[in-house]
Amino acid sequence: MKKTIIIISSLLLLIVISFTIYWNLPITVTRSSDIQFGNGLIQHIETYRKINKKLPENNDWKTLDQLGFKKVELGTQPDYKTDNNGNYELVYLDSFDGPYLVWNSKEKNWSIDFPKIYK
Repeated sequence: MKKTIIIISSLLLLIVISFTIYWNLPITVTRSSDIQFGNGLIQHIETYRKINKKLPENNDWKTLDQLGFKKVELGTQPDYKTDNNGNYELVYLDSFDGPYLVWNSKEKNWSIDFPKIYK
């Protein structure tokens, strides 16, 4: 009986430690596939901007599809938003409340944050 309690306690402790380590890893590790996909989209957007001297429109589905965005029920994945100042933002909307994985063209880095550009 004592051996069973020690084994169960050890397993629970191992699970708690594993979750703690995972939650404290940098986003470049935990979200690496999303970041790699997003970096490819950023390169395509910047190339589009150089060629056309403007950003793709938020609702130009044909162009966004050509740039590599995945079409989902409510828009694209990641979500793409622009403002009137020539800035854009990629947001991975994973849950309802956030914070989300965000890349902003002003800050030029990935972060776990809330969107700064609103449609």
